[in-house]
Amino acid sequence: MLFFAIPFPMLMYYNTKEDIPNLVDSNAWYPLTVLVISILFWAILLIGYYRKWVIRTLLIKRNIEKLKTTGEAREAKILTSAKVSKAGAAYDTYELTLQFKNLVGSTVTQKTMVNDTKPYERRYKLGKTAGILLDKEVNKSPYFIFATTEVSLNKTTMFLTNLAWLAFAALVVGYYIYSYNVESRGTGWRFMGLGHPLITCSFMLLLYRAFATFIVSKFLGKPDQLFPVKFKGTQTTARLIKASQTGTYINEQPQIDFELEFTDLFNQKHRANIKKIVDLLDLDSTRQEHVSIFYLKEDPSQIAFERDLNEINGEL
Repeated sequence: MLFFAIPFPMLMYYNTKEDIPNLVDSNAWYPLTVLVISILFWAILLIGYYRKWVIRTLLIKRNIEKLKTTGEAREAKILTSAKVSKAGAAYDTYELTLQFKNLVGSTVTQKTMVNDTKPYERRYKLGKTAGILLDKEVNKSPYFIFATTEVSLNKTTMFLTNLAWLAFAALVVGYYIYSYNVESRGTGWRFMGLGHPLITCSFMLLLYRAFATFIVSKFLGKPDQLFPVKFKGTQTTARLIKASQTGTYINEQPQIDFELEFTDLFNQKHRANIKKIVDLLDLDSTRQEHVSIFYLKEDPSQIAFERDLNEINGEL
């Protein structure tokens, strides 16, 4: 995909372009419009990359520090514990399954990864309990941390990440300068067109981002949308009214529309739908009479299967 986003448009452009005569006499508004659009595309990409590579890390650090003082305390039981770090690693890394009460008192199971800087204390062994802090609003990652969490930035990594972003930005700016010096021939930006790599490359990268976002949100669902239901939701049993295929397939696995009916804490009945991709080996789930779900008390239309909520991960 990266090849078709960057090298391929360049190869196509430089191997097929022809000299355009009388650039001085051509309309300047069209190439200037293309130029402005290309700058806008690259600006969106560069800002997005910086937010993902740098700003997101700083925000997570800030949110962890905030949780240390404002988080709601819970005791979590360690149901499973597996050491996954390699020999010689700077610290031990464990893959845990925790069980605890969420913000409204429903029991939830949460898978997570944790880095243990004090392995001699044996804090994350099977059967032990660990103190955790939950985000009361459940609107910023991370949504929970261990009470003993210590957070700091790896300055070397942050420096290299910033350096990588600056290098990428410098390449983009440098390509603008190179294109102008080689192709303008004293006519300004009149050489710009929709086929120029300055706009086709940025457009393809944005298209990939939009396509990936659409696929994840439409068919796979965003884990971030499930966390509020998990940590603020109430558990109940719903009756499966109907399960039907939507006609959509991902990797030859069907998307199923589950129509459910359940009764809330105020004895009010609600109907809601969940669409999800179902593994062909798990089609028996479409024939169950009752299923366990979580719903938000303030918005009963927001529901999720308990099984799906137990599968989402959180890294600490």
